[in-house]
Amino acid sequence: MLLLILAYLGGVLTILSPCILPVLPFVFARADRPFARNGLPMLLGMALTFALVATLAAVGGGWAIRANQYGRAVALVVLALLGLTLLSTRIAEWLTRPFVALGNRLSRHSDSEGSAWSAAGLGVATGLLWAPCAGPILGLLLTGAALNGASVQTTLLLLTYAAGAATSLALALLIGGKVFALMKRSLGAGEWVRRALGALVLAGVAAIALGLDTGLLTRVALANTGGLEQKLIDATRPAPTPQPVYRAGAPLPVEGELPSLAGATGWLNSPALTREALGGKVVLVDFWTYSCINCLRSLPYVHAWYDKYKDHGLVVIGVHAPEFAFEKEPANVASAVKELGVDYPVALDNDYAIWQGFDNEYWPAHYFIDAKGNIRAHHFGEGGYQESEDTIRQLLAEAGHTDLPGGYVQPGAKGAQAAGSNDAMRSPETYVGYARSEHFAGGQVAHDEAWDYRAPATLPSGQWALDGRWTVRAELAQSEQPGGRIAYRFRGRDLHLVLGPGADGKPVRFRVTLDGKPPGEDHGMDTDVQGNGTVTEQRLYQLVRQHEGTGERVFEITFLDPGVHAYAFTFG
Repeated sequence: MLLLILAYLGGVLTILSPCILPVLPFVFARADRPFARNGLPMLLGMALTFALVATLAAVGGGWAIRANQYGRAVALVVLALLGLTLLSTRIAEWLTRPFVALGNRLSRHSDSEGSAWSAAGLGVATGLLWAPCAGPILGLLLTGAALNGASVQTTLLLLTYAAGAATSLALALLIGGKVFALMKRSLGAGEWVRRALGALVLAGVAAIALGLDTGLLTRVALANTGGLEQKLIDATRPAPTPQPVYRAGAPLPVEGELPSLAGATGWLNSPALTREALGGKVVLVDFWTYSCINCLRSLPYVHAWYDKYKDHGLVVIGVHAPEFAFEKEPANVASAVKELGVDYPVALDNDYAIWQGFDNEYWPAHYFIDAKGNIRAHHFGEGGYQESEDTIRQLLAEAGHTDLPGGYVQPGAKGAQAAGSNDAMRSPETYVGYARSEHFAGGQVAHDEAWDYRAPATLPSGQWALDGRWTVRAELAQSEQPGGRIAYRFRGRDLHLVLGPGADGKPVRFRVTLDGKPPGEDHGMDTDVQGNGTVTEQRLYQLVRQHEGTGERVFEITFLDPGVHAYAFTFG
């Protein structure tokens, strides 16, 4: 219910966004007609069409996007004809003559009040053109759609968002209708109003055809609702589940039963494991994904516990729950598992069935299950390693295992898996795709269309920007030409960036600078002292490791070849 309320409020706020401007002329084109037979059917058609197209775009892949592009082309033609009929009664009569002759009930001239079906058809066309700005709320909905796949819930949330937008448009339409009626009564300006609306409709068609609805208008926003939407999310989001406080040797509570593992889409390093087959075993379930820096830094501890206690009754299961689309490819996960030296069972949870069974919300997340199949403890995120090992030993002792090895594991990991700097002021995880993007200093973002970006000469602290020609999609940004650049004024010892080559798989060369100079001894494990490196696969790349301190620096990465996919920054 909370998410439905957020979706509705996010839709209501859409009328304040610049991306709604090209739609307004089509809405107001019928403002002087009865709302029940014209405005309401049009808004319903628009909302239903948007919800359907947005659902397909979120989960349906490239074919749905192409279908929507064809639909946009057809809708542009329909709405251009509408604009011409408003501009000229002669054109209106000429265009509608065949439909009148055939008794087409969609013809506006067959009924002086207009047809509800005709209005609904106009709403369908408008819905195909509507490309709302993906602020935090719509980004949350699209992310959930991509995460959970096509479902009734996905469509319901998007429909609720569209209903919110339709509500605010309906209010504007009702007010607009009264204004137009007053103008016609007092000034006799009906014909001029009609022509003005026709001109506005054609201007809207031209704006959309030129890509201004997702390009220029989103970059020169008259009102930016992102901050308000984010405040709504922050105000209504439940507080994070607190970490339990355990004392060594104190009784551990029962938090629930081990959920089913049957929802795994595949297994690595093991045949499929079942809850029944794990009876009598102490189990550690580790939710992770291979491009997550927090997961990578906790992985050495999980592996060390496995090595230390596997002969004393401990079973470790890594549940790989992907964050990005490329992490759903079994071959990519298998390669990462091999490279990282993970040799315990790994369940591929591409459908998030196990994730949902645990009601999990975090990467990484560790759940500790006793020999009776009960969840007795959990830990979210990095840290708490000694307490976690105490919990493992306590559960093993309860199961009757004796002569357990003493001490605590000290993995001594290096590279990206080394422990973080613990700098509380380090920059936060930052997504490049528009669905979850924050702290962008390069103006507004054009969604799913190639656009020329210009990074500001000076970046504010904690801000980033694109430079060159990029296509920004929901979860990534793709460089379209050689020389594409990303700049970030960050704070932290380490800077990581999740990258991948383009669709053709060709390697992409890049060069990194810090404060305009080669990184030297501050280079990361995936760059040399001159800042050179190559993107060869989809994974997390460590680009900076400051030799001393975690101070603020200006990071820039220039891609010498086109096609790179950039996903997210993380810092250590």
